Amino acid sequence: MVHVQHMLQSSYPKVYNKVPHIFLGPSIAFLKKLFHETEVNTFLENNSRRIGLDFIDAILEYLDISYTTNHKELDNIPSIGKTIVIANHPLGAADALSLIQMLSNARQDKKVKIVANPMLSHLSQLAPLLIPVDNLDGKLSRSSLEAIDIALANEELLIFFPAGEVSRASLNGIQDPYWKSGFVKIAQRTQTPILPIHINARNSSLFYILSMIYKPLSSLLLGHELFSSFSSKTLDFTIGSIIPLSSFENTSLKPKQYTKLFKKHLYRIAKHKPGIFTTEQSISQPVQRQALRAEIHKGEKLGLTRDGKEIYLLDPELSPTVLKEIGRLREYTFRKVGEGTGTHNDVDKYDEYYLHLILWDEEELEIVGAYRIGECAWILSWLGKEGLYMDELCDISDKLDKKLESAIELGRSFIQPKYWGTRALDYLWQGLGAYLSHNPQIKYMYGPVSISNTYPKLAKDLLVYFYMNYFTPKEKYIKAKRPYILSRNTRTEFDTLFRNQDYTEAFFTLKSYLKGLGVSVPTLYKQYGDLFEEGGVEFFDFGIDPSFNNAIDGYLMVDVHKLKMEKRQKYITQS
Repeated sequence: MVHVQHMLQSSYPKVYNKVPHIFLGPSIAFLKKLFHETEVNTFLENNSRRIGLDFIDAILEYLDISYTTNHKELDNIPSIGKTIVIANHPLGAADALSLIQMLSNARQDKKVKIVANPMLSHLSQLAPLLIPVDNLDGKLSRSSLEAIDIALANEELLIFFPAGEVSRASLNGIQDPYWKSGFVKIAQRTQTPILPIHINARNSSLFYILSMIYKPLSSLLLGHELFSSFSSKTLDFTIGSIIPLSSFENTSLKPKQYTKLFKKHLYRIAKHKPGIFTTEQSISQPVQRQALRAEIHKGEKLGLTRDGKEIYLLDPELSPTVLKEIGRLREYTFRKVGEGTGTHNDVDKYDEYYLHLILWDEEELEIVGAYRIGECAWILSWLGKEGLYMDELCDISDKLDKKLESAIELGRSFIQPKYWGTRALDYLWQGLGAYLSHNPQIKYMYGPVSISNTYPKLAKDLLVYFYMNYFTPKEKYIKAKRPYILSRNTRTEFDTLFRNQDYTEAFFTLKSYLKGLGVSVPTLYKQYGDLFEEGGVEFFDFGIDPSFNNAIDGYLMVDVHKLKMEKRQKYITQS
């Protein structure tokens, strides 16, 4: 239940204690009427069993509050993954409740919380959706910061009102007052993208008149504004495009400077003007689970893992829903490591005729991960080298044609983040082993293996040098069209660093240096080195992929017959 007197005592103790006793009773009575205490408590009693989102639905329906937005802009809301939403604050509670409802409807996982003024926490039925704070100026309590960190680590979406109070009338119209910079600091520290949403709505004229006379008096009117017929009952949302971390991680600007830019960006998109920051498209919405399952089960089943995961090989012509979901999961996964295309999903023309090796979780109805397989003999006979994805990145010598006739091109491999730390990659290799055992004519596998452009330059240089020098090809059949070039001084420095070291010693040196730089050897790079005998892996070149957030690709080929015996027995013989 709502008790106005208790709320005033706990939220404004200094003001409450200064009111003369003779005026306290009449003042409380007036405020109870202003806040519609009886009506609110009747509503709460009638809806006592409704919690969280269900409770918000009841409130908005009771108050006849709705919202509108451009249907296409709903695609800007990330369906999964941690996100910080920033919004202006024209009304008060109606902003918060409407935003939570709209964003929850757009999220696959319904993981939405709001960082809100403690006043809202007096409604216990909203508690699961709230992180109560007093301010966002960097002086957050330890418990609030911990709650925020936990929510973002749990891949939730958090709503911030940077102003910390409702908009007021000004010479430039109704706008938020000064924005606090807490959300910028949190986004930078937790490496979280930001989604701007502008809310077009207004309170009654009386509210703005009182706010110009005496701001605290207008604040007391906010409860009444929810019920006022003179306040907006329909909120109009303008949902901007997602702003990636790369757009605001420049340390030459302070959080306060970024905050001013974010505020300007928000009010510009409200007028349908270009924003201040570079943006990217949000990841597409998940496909319908049963449709996904039906297509998966039409594929060729290659195996079953020890923990019940299923491995399938799918033809894209028969699997349009699967392909759409793969593209979504690729983009989500690659963005987590600083890569990705920056579009709604990572699907290209090659996906239309390459095969797709899928690791499927039947219990969760989820694609755990996937590999893309291009059967080179068929592609070359049908489309020539132009039909190979690698031809887009590299110049491939005609001298490699004979090997390509008995090769497959691998690429776009991923394990979606919720399965990181499991044996998922090992299971995908089990699937590759099954494919190879069914196709003994395949002697080689080749393709690009990426290094995130977010790695420090020294780390990228070290990795490129190491793999070019310890997995040197007999002849450079593949050359990058946009090569990653090591300077002469860098080569000389690394020649000294790795002098007289065999592979095992050099790999230890590499790992130690990368650890000092805060990164590690990318999983697939380590995997290929572990799987094959000496001479079984060749790195032809390294290049930059501008369509993949400038990731650095290593172009390698492996000889299947040089797979280590214990690995052959594990992946191929037992498949």
